Amino acid sequence: TARSLCDAIARDMIRMVKYGDSLYRCKCLKRAALGRMCTVLKRQKASLAYLAEVRKHMSRLPALDPNTRTILMCGLPNVGKSSFMNKITRANVDVQPYAFTTKSLFVGHCDYRYLRWQVIDTPGILDHSLEERNTIEMQAITALAHLTCSVLYFVDISEQCGYSIEQQCSLFRSIKPLFANKELIIVVNKIDVQPWDTLDKEKKDMIEELVKDAPNCSFMTMSNMSEEGVSEVKATACDRLLASRVESRISGKKIEGVMNRIQVFHPEKRDNLERDVCIPESVKKELELTGGATKKGQTSSSRIGYAPTKYDLVGDSDDLVMDDAGASRKKNARELMWENGGPGVWAPDYREQYDLKNPDWRFDAIPEILDGKNIMDFVDPDIDAKLAALEKEEEQLMAEVEAAAMGDDESDLDEEEEAAVEAIRERKKHFQMMSFVNKSVNRPTMPRAIRGRAKDKHDVGALESEEIRKKMESYGVDASRMLERGRKRSRTMERRLTKALSNNSDDDMDDMTDTDGKSKGQIKKQKKEKAEKKRTDHSLARSHSRPREPSQVGLKDEAAASIAKKLDKQGRKVWEGMSGEGDQRKAVHLVKWMNTGKKRMGTHNKR
Repeated sequence: TARSLCDAIARDMIRMVKYGDSLYRCKCLKRAALGRMCTVLKRQKASLAYLAEVRKHMSRLPALDPNTRTILMCGLPNVGKSSFMNKITRANVDVQPYAFTTKSLFVGHCDYRYLRWQVIDTPGILDHSLEERNTIEMQAITALAHLTCSVLYFVDISEQCGYSIEQQCSLFRSIKPLFANKELIIVVNKIDVQPWDTLDKEKKDMIEELVKDAPNCSFMTMSNMSEEGVSEVKATACDRLLASRVESRISGKKIEGVMNRIQVFHPEKRDNLERDVCIPESVKKELELTGGATKKGQTSSSRIGYAPTKYDLVGDSDDLVMDDAGASRKKNARELMWENGGPGVWAPDYREQYDLKNPDWRFDAIPEILDGKNIMDFVDPDIDAKLAALEKEEEQLMAEVEAAAMGDDESDLDEEEEAAVEAIRERKKHFQMMSFVNKSVNRPTMPRAIRGRAKDKHDVGALESEEIRKKMESYGVDASRMLERGRKRSRTMERRLTKALSNNSDDDMDDMTDTDGKSKGQIKKQKKEKAEKKRTDHSLARSHSRPREPSQVGLKDEAAASIAKKLDKQGRKVWEGMSGEGDQRKAVHLVKWMNTGKKRMGTHNKR
C-alpha cells in the first residue's frame, strides 16, 4: 500500500541521514525523501478523487439518527407516503401526480407522548430483482435493512397510482425479508376514493393474506384527503414501537443490573377498622336538590361561563343572582364578563378592591407628582372656555363704552385720535392672529443665519433698505439716520478693501524694484518671507488686545503682572504622556553587526 511504501522510504532516508557529513547534505536527503513520497501519492490520484466524491455525496444525505424512535414508510410510487408525512410532521415534501417525485430520503419530526419521533419518507420501490434496482430505489432498501424502526407499508386500493393490488402484494412478498424484527403495519390508503367495504372480495383476501403471513403485522385503513384514520395510524405505529423497544430492553442483559436497584413494595392492611366514605355536607345538599346523580350528558346546575338569564335575577338588583341552594348571592367577575360582551370586551374594575382609609377615595384619579407638586393643581381643563368667556365679556364692555361715548356729545378724543386707536386695535388683533397661524404651521424653521435675506426678485427680504424704511415708517419711526449709518459702515468696509488692494500693489512694485541683480531662488525666498511676515502681523493684530496698565486689571505693578502671567501659563500646561527627566529608559537600537552580511534561505534573521 501507499502507506507501507512511504514508511519504507522514511526508514531508508533516516538511515542515510545518520551518515550525512553536513547539514546541507541532510537537508538534500530530506527533500529527496519528500519528493519520492509525493510521487507515490500521485499514483493514488484516482482513489483519492473517488473518496472526495463519496464525501460530497454523503454530505448531501439527510442526518439520520439510527438510535432514536423512527417511523419508516415504503411502498410503490404515488401510493400516498409523502402526503402522509406532510400530515403528521412539519416537513414540506413535494407531492406530484407522477412517479418518483421523491428521489431521496426525506426526514421529518413529530411529537407523540411528549417524545420526539423521526419520520422517514423513502422513494418508491418497483417490483424487480435487486440487481435491476437503481440508486434511488436502493436508498429505500438500505434504510429498511439497517434501521430499527416501525415500518408502514402503503397499499393504494383505488389503483390510481398506476399499479394494481396484485403488483403491490407481489412487491410486499419480494421485500418481506427486510421486515424481520420490525413492527409492520399495512396501511390501506385512499379509502375516500374506494371504500374498503365496497372492495372486491378477491382483493380483500389478497391483502388479508399478507397480514396473516407476516409476523408482527397489523392492518389499518386511512385517507390523506379526508384525514380519516391518519392520527390513528400514527398513534398505533408509535405505541407498537415503544412497546417493542421496552420489551427488547427487558430481555437484554442490562436489565439485571437495573432490577437490582428497584424495590417494589406491596401494601398490607394495618388494622381491622372500617373507614366509610366521607361525603362533604355541600355535596349532600347538592345531591338532595338535584335528586341524586344527573343523567348522562348533563351537568349540575353550575352557570359558570354562561351569561345569566332572567330566571337567575333576584328582585330589582342587577348584581344579585339565585345560587343552586336557592339563596341570593352577588355575581362574580366571570358572570359579569359574559354578561357584558365576553373576554376582551369587558374587564373588572380592580379599584373596588383598593383598601383605603376612606372608601370614597377608591375611584378618584391618581395624582401625578412633578417636583413635589401635583400637576392637576396647575392644570385647568376649562381654561379655553374661560378665556373665550373673558374675551366675550371684554368685547361686550368695549361695545358698551363705545355706545356710551357715541351718546355723549363731548369726547376726550378727536376724530383722528379715535381713528388711530381703532387702527391700533385692528393691528393688535392682526398680530395675535398671525402669531397663532405661525405657531400652528407645520413647516421647518428657517435658520437664523439666512433669515431675512433676499430669496428672489419677488421676495427681496426684510433686511433691504426699502423694506426697513417701510417697516419703521409703519411704526411711526424715522429710519433715515439708521439707514445713513448703515451706508457709512458699508463705505468704510469698501475703503478698507480698496486700501488693502493698493498696499498689495505697492508691495508688488517694491518687489519688482528689489529684484535687480538677484537670482530666481533669492526672489522667491524674499516673497515668501514677506508673505509670512504679513500673515503673522495680521494674526497678532487680531489676537492681541489693547495693552492695559496693571492697576486697570487689579494688580499692583509690573512685577505682579509678570507673576500672574507666569502662573496663568503654568496652569494652561497639559501633560501629554511624554518622557520626562525622571524616566531612565534606554531605547533599543539596531545592532549593526548582528544584521549585516549575506542571508541564505531559511527563517533566521541573525548570523
